[in-house]
Amino acid sequence: MFLPSTCVLFFCAIIFALYLLMANSRKQSSGGVEFRRFQRLYITVYLVAQGADWLQGPHVYALFSSYGMTSKQINQLFVVGFGSSMVFGTVVGSFADKIGRKMNCVLYGVLYGVDCLTKHIPNFWVLLFGRLAGGMATSILFSAFESWVICEHDKRGFSRQLLGDLFSNASLGNSLVAIGAGLLAQTVASHFGFVAPFSLALLLLITGSAIICCWWPENYGDVGGNVKFSLVQGLGAIKNDSKVFCLGLIQSLFEGSMYTFVLEWTPALTPRSDLKRETVDEKIPHGWIFASFMFSVMLGSYAFKCLNKLDSVESLLRYVFGIATLSMIPPIFMPEKRAVIFVGFLVFEFCVGMFWPAMGFLRGKYVPESTRATIMNIFRVPLNFIVILLLVQDLSLSMVFTCCFVFLSVCCVMEHYLFRLSFKTVEISLITQKGENNANEWRHTNERTCIIAT
Repeated sequence: MFLPSTCVLFFCAIIFALYLLMANSRKQSSGGVEFRRFQRLYITVYLVAQGADWLQGPHVYALFSSYGMTSKQINQLFVVGFGSSMVFGTVVGSFADKIGRKMNCVLYGVLYGVDCLTKHIPNFWVLLFGRLAGGMATSILFSAFESWVICEHDKRGFSRQLLGDLFSNASLGNSLVAIGAGLLAQTVASHFGFVAPFSLALLLLITGSAIICCWWPENYGDVGGNVKFSLVQGLGAIKNDSKVFCLGLIQSLFEGSMYTFVLEWTPALTPRSDLKRETVDEKIPHGWIFASFMFSVMLGSYAFKCLNKLDSVESLLRYVFGIATLSMIPPIFMPEKRAVIFVGFLVFEFCVGMFWPAMGFLRGKYVPESTRATIMNIFRVPLNFIVILLLVQDLSLSMVFTCCFVFLSVCCVMEHYLFRLSFKTVEISLITQKGENNANEWRHTNERTCIIAT
């Protein structure tokens, strides 16, 4: 076993130390009582929704297998889930802008609840229907909730800096929930069977939907247009705004790499000889590895919260994507060095922890409010296509991670291009508002950044 439990305890000590160091800064930038109340209202529901998702993840494959499904059938169920998210997600996103983001978040609970209920029936076609509903629910989880909180945040007049803090805190909480949900799912599955975590997830979905109905106000995007018009408007925004296009491409490629990593880290860390064995004592410690990954995500979120105050998000993400790209080298060129691969994966998860709040902040900055949920689901179309394509291909592990390396490299290039676009936007705005002299003074102050950008 190359990962001792002390690794996780070490991460705990680091996070606790960071928590103490940042306590004063959190109080100074808390945004007041109103913002803290608003933040609690959103993050509570968000973590309940994410907890329902995390509870299901560890045992989906095991449950399908226990029902006697073949590997081919299980892959088909996974492909249907990603395909449903890709095909129906854009339509669901348009409904979020039209009928309301609050109502769409409730719809998430309904659709994912249907998916959980179907898990109790060992029939392929029933499970297939559940995966269709679950795919649509996943699209809502990663679009409608964020669209609601950005709109509500702006309506209440809170600063953009506080929006970055909110997403960072949500990401930190999500990591904690993921760890707790994984341990809880393992416990209940051991005592009551593989279907038990899905029953718990259903209870969380009911609870979260009830809180939304009682305490969330409604907000909308483009109410007047129909679904087709919203899709056309969203595609037009992506086509006509280079910054929105860059965000979409970056999100698709990075999250495509992330989901591929989720599917492939187990075989990458499993010794080749153990892949053919079935005894439990010879398997890698999945629980400890997963916990370490989540702690790395938490550290990344803490790092973003600190570094966000020192540099622009557009500039910061260039380095994040560069480091993430390098983290894919060990499984490509050193497939037998499991310890080195594990360290590389920890680095990648650290980058994931920085990516989530950073992208939430940038989407709030650049994506148009009227069609935000629609555009965010359009972003997920190529993401799901990438995952489906890699699922149906019989690629070697080194080739899979080579694809991830290429995707992340493109993210790095596109992020640098986005940084240049954002830099020029600030410069043009200063010239327009304050004249050439003020712009020259700003260029002189930011001389180093100008050189990097150009």
